Amino acid sequence: QVQLVESGGGLVQPGGSLRLSCATSGFTFSRYTMKWYRQAPGKERELVASITSAGGLTTYADSVKGRFTISRDNGKNTVYLQMNSLKPEDTAVYYCNYLRGFNEYWGQGTQVTVSS
Repeated sequence: QVQLVESGGGLVQPGGSLRLSCATSGFTFSRYTMKWYRQAPGKERELVASITSAGGLTTYADSVKGRFTISRDNGKNTVYLQMNSLKPEDTAVYYCNYLRGFNEYWGQGTQVTVSS
């Protein structure tokens, strides 16, 4: 059974940092591109960052380039999102995701709130 479990969210002041983790099980993690999405209240879910299976290629939304870093540990079946210089507009529920064939898998999400 595929499981993706996000953690690390919370309340942080503008300019602060958080590190999100997504622990996975039930599939061969090292074979798949992993992604982080986010969804703010009243907005559509958007792709934040992605990382290829061996970690050789990463991509970012323009809104987070230079502030967020996606990484993975294939030995721990975990993908991370380091978020620095956080802004109020980064407030959202953050989800990890992967696609296998026609099936898309999601975690339950972790809330990130950036507020003073």
